[in-house]
Amino acid sequence: MASKPTKKNPRLASGRKRARQNVALNAANTSLRSKYRTAVKKVEKAVLAGDKAKATELFASAQSVMDIVADKGIFHKNKAARDKSRLSAKVKALAVAA
Repeated sequence: MASKPTKKNPRLASGRKRARQNVALNAANTSLRSKYRTAVKKVEKAVLAGDKAKATELFASAQSVMDIVADKGIFHKNKAARDKSRLSAKVKALAVAA
């Protein structure tokens, strides 16, 4: 039976503090990563529905979220730029189709 190895508690006070901080930082990063992905999905859903006004509005708010997450280094700046570019193209294609 191969069970997951248990993590040892750090002995040094600085190690214990770092372990505590890692838990909080991990939770914050996970939350922001989720927020980013949700913002992208909302825009894509509006584009698929063909709702130009809603897609444009959601894209503006998604850009803000993407920039914040990229500035914090949770996702690379180039990934955020690439995602923004692709979403922008989709939203513009809606405007042309309408």
